[in-house]
Order: sequence, then structure tokens, then C-alpha cells
Amino acid sequence: MSIDFIIPDRDTPFLFPPSVQEWLPKDHLARFVVDMVVQLNLSSLRGVYVGKGSRPYDPSLLLSLLFYGYSTGVFSSRKLEQATYDSIAVRYITGNQHPDHDTIAMFRKRFSAELKNLFNQILIIAHEMGILKLGAVSLDGTKVKANASKHQAMSWQHACKIELQLQKEVEQLWLLADQANQALIPDGMKIPEELVRREPRLATIAEAKKKIEARATERYEQEKQVYENKLAEREQKAKERGRKPGGKAPEPGPKPHDQVNLTDEESRIMPTSGGGFMQAFNAQTCVDIATMLIVGTHVTQQTNDKQQIEPAIEMLEQLPEQLGQVKKIIADAGYFSQSNVDACEDADINPLIAVGRDKHNRNLEERFSKPEPLAEDADSVTKMKHRLKTPEGKVFFIQSSRFKVGCFVVSFFSFESLLY
Repeated sequence: MSIDFIIPDRDTPFLFPPSVQEWLPKDHLARFVVDMVVQLNLSSLRGVYVGKGSRPYDPSLLLSLLFYGYSTGVFSSRKLEQATYDSIAVRYITGNQHPDHDTIAMFRKRFSAELKNLFNQILIIAHEMGILKLGAVSLDGTKVKANASKHQAMSWQHACKIELQLQKEVEQLWLLADQANQALIPDGMKIPEELVRREPRLATIAEAKKKIEARATERYEQEKQVYENKLAEREQKAKERGRKPGGKAPEPGPKPHDQVNLTDEESRIMPTSGGGFMQAFNAQTCVDIATMLIVGTHVTQQTNDKQQIEPAIEMLEQLPEQLGQVKKIIADAGYFSQSNVDACEDADINPLIAVGRDKHNRNLEERFSKPEPLAEDADSVTKMKHRLKTPEGKVFFIQSSRFKVGCFVVSFFSFESLLY
């Protein structure tokens, strides 16, 4: 039995001139990106061009291309250039134009500062459209791989070991040079070349040790301040309970495993969620849980999230006033501490920070139970724990988990400006 297959016809010309408007459905993300960029004030970008040389691409075209690429996980300028040929959505955005990767990369680099201001413009437009009104935000972080290998990192212990080895080799070479009997020098060895080869390595190691020591000093000052605060609290509790305060004081100086990366010293080796380590930055994102719009980002070198509540609060306070005020902030157990709960309350924000991991497959009584009445003299952490057990608190945590799935990732401009 013969089957009448539908055969692709690649030779018959169009009877009418085609329009890129016909290529995508009305609710496609590419249309949303283009419509959003059209409403932005791009005068600061267009005003830089002087009209000399080759004809430039309109900034709205390149900006839409970057926004769409980043929101779909395409960050490479070369891959974006290829997408202008391969992707129908990208061909719609560029109107069948094909900017090369150098043009895309230079645009991103040239206007990185202006692009951060455009991020606020998008939030204001979303607010005017009735899409965004700040109330509750969810905070979480992810490790963003640095443009450096973790194998290019040098620890304090290894640096000291290699430095000692090289110093001994240099002393041995000088001793051989002083020997009158040239027969003691191995065949093929050229002492001046061997000395020259070791000098830059010693200089590199010395510089790495200097940076590790500087970091260790900074860390010690921070740990010392935290320790003194905790010691004061423990002494107060010790007076009440009649016990001696415990705790170990921080020690100055580098630790054996303190490291610096010789390729990118600003990055750090960080643990990954799937196990293992990578050279990375810790990128933090605040998302409005009602609209899934990212309302703030920042990047840190600290490996865990414990110190990121206060920077997130400062970032939220800098948002335009017309967006409203954040009333609740939701975060996982990695952000929990007494000081973080107090910082939220000092900023007039109700914290909903998990104090630990919940077990799976809880029974009905646990899922629908209500907490006991709260004592009048309860501290901030006890109040938050009570709030988490209420039906409202449980609902907010369920909503906040949605933002991990996907968002309109305009904020990646903040991440890539540090990485490139």
C-alpha cells in the first residue's frame, strides 16, 4: 500500500511577500521581549553613536536579542549569531538581520552599565501594566561557573611546599655554580637558564601567598567580630545559668586549605548541589512570587548563603518606590540564623526562613495541623517558627518553590557583567 507522505517543498517561491509577523504565535516569548524593549527609554544608548563608519544596528534590536537569548539560556555571542540563521524566533527579533558575534559582544561590553538601569525600567513598566506589585519575594542562590579552572587554584599549604622546594633548588644551583670542578654539573644543565626559569615561579607563588594572607586577615577580622558578639551573648546567658561561656576564639593567619585562583582571583572554589566543587561565584536572585519576575540580583564570593539576607534587603530597598514595599521574604534553610531573622524584622519585613529540611510524605495530621498559641514574650525566631506552621506560611513556601523552575531572566545581565 502506497502512503501519500507530506513532502517538504523547498523550491516553490512564495506567492506573496512573507512577513516575520506570521512566523510566531501571538503569545510567544519573543513577541513579549520585543514589545517590552520598544517601551524602554534607549536614548542613553542611541546618543553614543556618532554616525561614522559602517551603519550600526539599532540598540533595540541588539537589546532584544540579548534579552531573549539570556531568558532562554543562550549566553554566547557566537551562539546568538548562529541563532539569527537557525532560530525562527530570533529571526523574528532581528527582522532577518544577522549581526555578527563581535558586534553582539561589543554591544554588551560597551553598555553594561546602562543595561542595569534598563532592568529597573522593565520593572516599572510591569508595575504600570498591573503585572507587578511588590509584596512577597523569594530569595535563593545558585553557583555560576567562573571563566577559570579549579585546577589553577593554589592553596596556602601547597604554595609553601613548592616555594620551599624551589628555594632549595636555587641554593643547590648556586652551589653548583661556585664549584670549581665543572664535572659535578650534570650533562645538559645550564645553570643560568635554570635560575631564570625558577625566578618567575617564585614570584608567582609569593604573590599568591600575599593574596591568601590578605584574605585570611580580612576573614579573621570578621570572625573576631562575630566571636566577640557571640561571647557577649554567652556571658549573659552564663550569668543567668551559672555556667562558664564556651566557644573557641578564631585564630589569625592563613589556613592550610586557603586558596587563590591564578587565572581569576575573584572567583572561589564552591561546593555544588550535585556534589563536588567548581570555580564559581554565588549568584543571588530575589523573585516576586506572584509574577515570577526577578526584582533584584547580586553576586558574592562567599560560598554559602548565610550572609546574603542583609545584602538582599539593601538591594530591595533601592528599588523604585512606585513598585511598592516588600512585606515578606522567603528563603530556604541555608539562610537561617538569629541575626538574619532580626535583620528582616528591623527592615519591617516578615521573614519566612526555613529552619531545617522538612521530611517527605508527611501524614495528614502534620500537613493540616495548626500551631499552638504563641507566648507573649516569644523571641523573633520563635515567632517566625510559629508563622511557618500557620496555613498562610505553608502556602507561601509552596508558592516560592515555583520560581526555581523558570523566570524571565533579564537579571542575567548583572551576573554576566561580573563574569566577562
